[in-house]
Amino acid sequence: MKVAVMTDSTAYIPADVREKHEIHMIPLSVLFGNEIYQEEIDLSMEQFYDKLKNVEELPTTSQPSIGLITNKLEELAKDFDVVISIHLSSGISGTYQAVVSAGEMVEGIDVYAYDSEISCMAQGYYVIEAAEMAKQEKTPQEIIQRLDEMKHSMRAYFMVDDLTNLHRGGRLSGAQALVGGLLQIKPILHFEDKVIVPFEKIRTRKKAIKRIMGMLEEEASKDKKLKVVFIHGNDEQSAVELQNTFSEKYPGMDTTISYFGPVIGTHLGEGAIGVGWYVT
Repeated sequence: MKVAVMTDSTAYIPADVREKHEIHMIPLSVLFGNEIYQEEIDLSMEQFYDKLKNVEELPTTSQPSIGLITNKLEELAKDFDVVISIHLSSGISGTYQAVVSAGEMVEGIDVYAYDSEISCMAQGYYVIEAAEMAKQEKTPQEIIQRLDEMKHSMRAYFMVDDLTNLHRGGRLSGAQALVGGLLQIKPILHFEDKVIVPFEKIRTRKKAIKRIMGMLEEEASKDKKLKVVFIHGNDEQSAVELQNTFSEKYPGMDTTISYFGPVIGTHLGEGAIGVGWYVT
């Protein structure tokens, strides 16, 4: 049984890593007025943030079309019996459901759509794990079981400089939490029940980052092996500084740097910082 692993562009897995692990990808899109860009294909992170500085109206985002997904699945069906397709949270995008629908339309391949209930490189961790297991010829059931296990320890917290984009785009739940000037402070956000909600209200960027790092270090101090990602919205220096600080204290941990690309960056804005981890 040949198992393919697929994801969408919001996992922000670099092209060389996707190639190494034989990961297939379908892109989401960013729309600047009438111009449509497929992220990770037509539009890099750097290009996106440069473009963002020169527009008056915020871009919008869209999920892959059913047609694009079915074409990709039909292509995979020529070489594979099964595809495990791991996607950003169904609470903020219809991508997962679109893959479910497309999978029912394509013959010759069994499609296991998986809702990561998260996004960015935290989602990417599921994808890479699935790809490694597929190479080891694990069954789809074994792979899904492992992804479910990872979900128990997967954590991701992030903060944005301005909540306006998230709020306007309908991606921030718990609207009542916006009362009391939440738009003017730096709350820590996370995914809960598949949607983005405030985790803690904090007044400054510095304190918010310190609180997130404190939660990470608390987990790391329990003698657990973690995989940790530091994620930035066009602010790599801040992510690298956090990585270096953490690695000095916990040199045995597996850490990496990633980014909020065009689609997620549309909602979080430039300068967002996030940290994600799970127990290996």
